[in-house]
Amino acid sequence: MNPAVNAGILSLAGRGRLSATSLLVDGPAARTDTPALRASGLQIGLHLNLTESFGQPGLCLPLGALIRTAWLGRLSRQAVRDAVQRQVALFQDITGRAPDYVDGHQHVHQLPVIRDALLQALPEPRAGRPWIRDVGRPRMAGLPPRLCFKAVVIAGLGAAGLRRRAQRRGHALNPGFLGVYDFQGGVPAYEGWMRRWLAACRDGDVLMCHPALGAEGADALSAQRQAEHEVLAGALMARLLAEHHLTIEGAVRRPEETA
Repeated sequence: MNPAVNAGILSLAGRGRLSATSLLVDGPAARTDTPALRASGLQIGLHLNLTESFGQPGLCLPLGALIRTAWLGRLSRQAVRDAVQRQVALFQDITGRAPDYVDGHQHVHQLPVIRDALLQALPEPRAGRPWIRDVGRPRMAGLPPRLCFKAVVIAGLGAAGLRRRAQRRGHALNPGFLGVYDFQGGVPAYEGWMRRWLAACRDGDVLMCHPALGAEGADALSAQRQAEHEVLAGALMARLLAEHHLTIEGAVRRPEETA
């Protein structure tokens, strides 16, 4: 997305605190760190974007307008197909390979019309890959009602329909989803959410995060992204993983973190 986000992702990959990262192919720093990203050992997914403009051609709408238009059946199927196919092709051009998985910027990959175009644009799955991020089964134990409500609203935008279609085609999906919050509160709040998420986490779940290392003036979430990085990179994260007998699947661990 931007150099600070790239730096945060690569930093956490080196610490064994991430297993995957999503590539926003039209972002200004999409090609900047490609060799380091490939060498990181992370799974690399397509972060399908139809709501944030970087000057790219084709379909791009504010999130609310996209949701309404999709659910009212007014999206141009051809425009959606063109946008999705362009991003899949650009991902392959940048990384030299097909995506390991797919998710969506602001979870747009699950919306009507978009989910069908996405599955049609992906290669035939092999051993479940590319897998699809399923936001429709959130783990909400210990979360306040306002965050439970947010997670349920996100899930209700089309997750069940995407899941059915993806399973019929042979794509794997994550069994549970965590990481939904309000992007506020700095390090103390994020530490609290992380305690709850890891206590609720089960095998194969996906915990979404948005870290960055350093400030990025144009990014409204820059301060909270840095707070996320501090928590994810810190000693508390290691203690919580050990306490709940969790490992980050596919993460490359530093020698000092290997028991």
